[in-house]
Amino acid sequence: MDLGQLLGDTRSQRRGFLGLAAGAVTAAAFPAVPSFAASGPAKGSTIAVPAVFGPVRQIEAGPLNIGYVETGPASGPAVMLFHGWPYDIHAFAQSAGILAAQGYRVIVPHLRGHGTTRFRSADSPRNGQQAALAADGIALMDALGIKRAVVAGFDWGARTVNIMAALYPERCKAMVSVSGYLIGSPAANAKPLPPKAELQWWYQFYFATERGRAGYAAYTADFARQIWELASPQWRFDDATFRRTAASFDNPDHVDIVIHNYRWRLGLADGERRYDADEARLAAGPVITVPTITMEGDANGAPHPDPAAYAAKFKGAYAFRLISGGIGHNLPQEAPEAFAQAVIDADRMGARA
Repeated sequence: MDLGQLLGDTRSQRRGFLGLAAGAVTAAAFPAVPSFAASGPAKGSTIAVPAVFGPVRQIEAGPLNIGYVETGPASGPAVMLFHGWPYDIHAFAQSAGILAAQGYRVIVPHLRGHGTTRFRSADSPRNGQQAALAADGIALMDALGIKRAVVAGFDWGARTVNIMAALYPERCKAMVSVSGYLIGSPAANAKPLPPKAELQWWYQFYFATERGRAGYAAYTADFARQIWELASPQWRFDDATFRRTAASFDNPDHVDIVIHNYRWRLGLADGERRYDADEARLAAGPVITVPTITMEGDANGAPHPDPAAYAAKFKGAYAFRLISGGIGHNLPQEAPEAFAQAVIDADRMGARA
């Protein structure tokens, strides 16, 4: 979720957003992909998540030893799925299975600070800035010998694939991005928003304080559960589902990465110099030419931009999909079939581009 992408009063944005028909926001028409109005599960229903999603493998990639799940045939076309905060790889447990059954090689990594992903050196900065997470994605592709992949994600993961597609389009066959275009910068985030919009970012301002750091460290699971409930108000997840993901926050770098991510966004924490050139390009709001499907749930309670505000950022084949049925912020886990279908259709777009 990105402060710079929330424009104006969120209530008025929601009215405009819900008025859009699925597929109506189109930067470049792509007739092979029809307009899509998928429904999620019945309102208030529970999505079951497999008790075991794995095994989790480990591989050295850049500054990290990354924990990831791989499923599907090793010879299949590659799909990289990136989760957000406060979520983990289990957000993709069902959609990964659907994609694997369709012949895709699916890679689902724990982001830095999550699960079994660890820094290779105790001296590495615990850096959560946007360019660093995208660089992790490219490093993982290199380590796995993947030259090109469909990349997809939500929340932090959506921003990660946005940046991968913007900076490394030759590595991205196509992209699926929940909540659209989320590339930002500290400079863009410096502009105040209307009070009702700022209210949705309460946790970002909390994290800007040492009290907030201490509070998140002391109550990590409680904090995450509250975010889940606010961001997906109609999702009836059970305790077992939440606990499977909350276990991924028991990572020695988790608090440092989360706090740095949000402080960096507000210009309250410095990034690494190695990413300065990338961040300068990202601050300009680069367009994305990779074939793309963006998605939104009709009950997303987290800050998110109006699809009309970002449609022009996509200059290749493009389609927008509104997923109905009380679907919140964690769209891949709440509507796995719709998410998997978007990945498949984006892959087809990439094949024709």
